[in-house]
Amino acid sequence: MKQKIALLSIGIISILLFYSFAKKESANSYSQHFENKVAAFNKTLDQLISTTKKSDLSDADVNLIKKEIHLSRLKLKSIDFWIRYLDPNSYKKINGPLPIEWETEVFEKYEKPYKREGAGLTLAELYLDESAKNKASLLNLLEQAQHTLQIYKSDSILKLVASKDNFFLCNRLHILNLAAIYTTSFECPDTSRVIPELKSMMIEIETIYQSFNQTFSATPLTNDFLQLYKKAVEFLEHQPIQFSVFNHYTFIREFINPLFSINQNLIRTYQVVSKNNVDYSLNKNSQSIFSKNLYNAQNTKGIFLRVYDEAVLNEIKTLGKLLFYDPILSGNNNRSCASCHNSQSYYTDTLSSTALHFNEKQKLKRNTPSLLNVPYNHLLMYDGKHTTLQNQAKAVISNPDEMNCLETDALNKVLSCKEYKKGFEKLLQYTPQEKKVSIEHIVSALTLYYSKFSNYYAPFDLAMNKKAELNTMAQQGFNLFMSKAQCATCHFVPQFNGVKPPYIGSEFEVLGVPFDSLYTKLNSDLGRNDVHSSNETKQAFRTGNIRNIERTKPYMHNGVFSNLNQVLDFYDGGGGIGHGFVINNQTLSSDSLHLSKLDKEKLMYFFKSLNEDIPLDMLPEKLPLSNQKKLNNRKVGGTY
Repeated sequence: MKQKIALLSIGIISILLFYSFAKKESANSYSQHFENKVAAFNKTLDQLISTTKKSDLSDADVNLIKKEIHLSRLKLKSIDFWIRYLDPNSYKKINGPLPIEWETEVFEKYEKPYKREGAGLTLAELYLDESAKNKASLLNLLEQAQHTLQIYKSDSILKLVASKDNFFLCNRLHILNLAAIYTTSFECPDTSRVIPELKSMMIEIETIYQSFNQTFSATPLTNDFLQLYKKAVEFLEHQPIQFSVFNHYTFIREFINPLFSINQNLIRTYQVVSKNNVDYSLNKNSQSIFSKNLYNAQNTKGIFLRVYDEAVLNEIKTLGKLLFYDPILSGNNNRSCASCHNSQSYYTDTLSSTALHFNEKQKLKRNTPSLLNVPYNHLLMYDGKHTTLQNQAKAVISNPDEMNCLETDALNKVLSCKEYKKGFEKLLQYTPQEKKVSIEHIVSALTLYYSKFSNYYAPFDLAMNKKAELNTMAQQGFNLFMSKAQCATCHFVPQFNGVKPPYIGSEFEVLGVPFDSLYTKLNSDLGRNDVHSSNETKQAFRTGNIRNIERTKPYMHNGVFSNLNQVLDFYDGGGGIGHGFVINNQTLSSDSLHLSKLDKEKLMYFFKSLNEDIPLDMLPEKLPLSNQKKLNNRKVGGTY
């Protein structure tokens, strides 16, 4: 009997050990899939580096190296799903689009930007297209990529890969990049390779999905997701490989945006938790890439951050509206926010290239940007000087060229008005960290007021969300925008500003903007360099938002162009270099885009589809009275 019990016990233990081993093997299969793909990419890099070492960079050698770079890029795309998310800084050493970047991400709110050197396949291919070639420099770009790849072989990365949560977060970034990056030439120098690489990558990703579902059967990708993804791949198979005729519009509308929605549902259903700063801005509750709540860049409430009651928020906005049109915030009580940001002109100044100086004699150095959709930028102003809307507002109030008023004077004048004083003192209960009304209350009311006009949608958004149809010319214009016109390499879906997935970074570009529309000389404004000085930041400016662009002339940081045709001609002609200027750090391609008259017409239709349905706000009938009689001659909106 004892012998039978012993044998039974051994049998049970054996079964338990078997299932434990099988479970461990299953858990490792998904990670093993990743390791195998990394090893395959490393092997192609080995071959590429070996070929480069043996070459003398003759034309034949260059062609061979390019072919091997293309093969390596295909292998890279098979692991892009993971490595771009898990360690984006290292990724820039493997496939960095720029030789040098200055950190301009959301984290600049907490630390100064720092210099980051890129390397890898994209830069290596661009290097081969240059006239002067040095084998040591080329090898350095490739060897840095291979050296960096070892990071993705570490135990810490493998542990991150073997995580259900990280899978869905990787997948979210992958889907966003399918909409904003992978179908453009942002990081693929040879445009003839964009669509073939896209096709190859999406087929590879299907194997990742299969591997994940086998390993994590309790939290799988659902059949509706897998079937839709399969249809997206089938759509690609029937698309021409020519970059300029690929149907970006249908691809994103019919497949990518719905896939994003399903993945977001799964993130919530499976209670996915992120521990990665990459997800800092993204909103897990957003159901569409083309939703105004996709990501959060700015705290529009300021000091009233913890207020959620709509009635109270409306009280704050009411005060903010009065202040927006009240010249009491200026040193001479004659200039208001609305003086430059005219609500009837979509919150910009459409009458002159740059607004009038405070002294009413000179002009300001830079064009007045529209306040519409400003909350979707992490860095503000053309040079990225400010990280919060409230600091920007305070800077404008105190700037001697703009409103020329000390913060203490502005506060005292505002509180001299009974209506303002009573309103803000009532709101003190919602800001317990402040015992009395401060300048923070004033600027927070301002930012909450004008930010509400950034919550509206355009016909393009409605079409992408399948709530309306878009005319054919606008669709074709969008396709051009994403491809031949190369607009989407700087103006990213969905806000069409310089913030790209995962929406924590603001792009700055050196375009070579002229001083005048006759191109007599280069504009002398140093832009970003005034904030963070380096060779790369000289004359670099934050990429602006092109929503409502048809309504918000003039254009460029100095307002040099009065119509969109001039803007398109500037880009089509290769920017400053293409128009004869000598610029050592221009980031815009100096080659002509070869846009036809019809191409430009289609682009105009697309731009028009980005006009948002924004109600124009009526001016206040009157301003609050002050106990200082000299202040009671103020005019609504100011006098200039």
